Amino acid sequence: MKKFLPLLVTALLSLNAFAGSFSEISLADLKSAIASKKVTLLDVNGPVTYANGHIPGAIDYTAHTADLATLLPTDKGSLIVAYCGSAHCGAYARAAEAAQKLGYTNVQHFKPGISGWKAAGEATEK
Repeated sequence: MKKFLPLLVTALLSLNAFAGSFSEISLADLKSAIASKKVTLLDVNGPVTYANGHIPGAIDYTAHTADLATLLPTDKGSLIVAYCGSAHCGAYARAAEAAQKLGYTNVQHFKPGISGWKAAGEATEK
């Protein structure tokens, strides 16, 4: 039993380390998914930042945490992309993990965030 406990703890910590990792989607792939209406975007920047400009069509995750399930597609294989303020922000994981817990299997991260979107010259929606 004494040897089993450290092994169990190590295994659980390893699983936890990988639980929050999501594949990244490129700007080009995100733009293509938006153009073909094959993505649901989750903006985790909060209502004030969201109101000042977000990627067109994005859902304000902070404002809709409680009713997120009603706003996401019924197809659990649909592309869900979460983003936050910049490449240095990890807040996107809250929304990505929430979608994953609801059973979505194609959850990705737009790492550049809203600042990267704007820096690329892309339009925002208010």
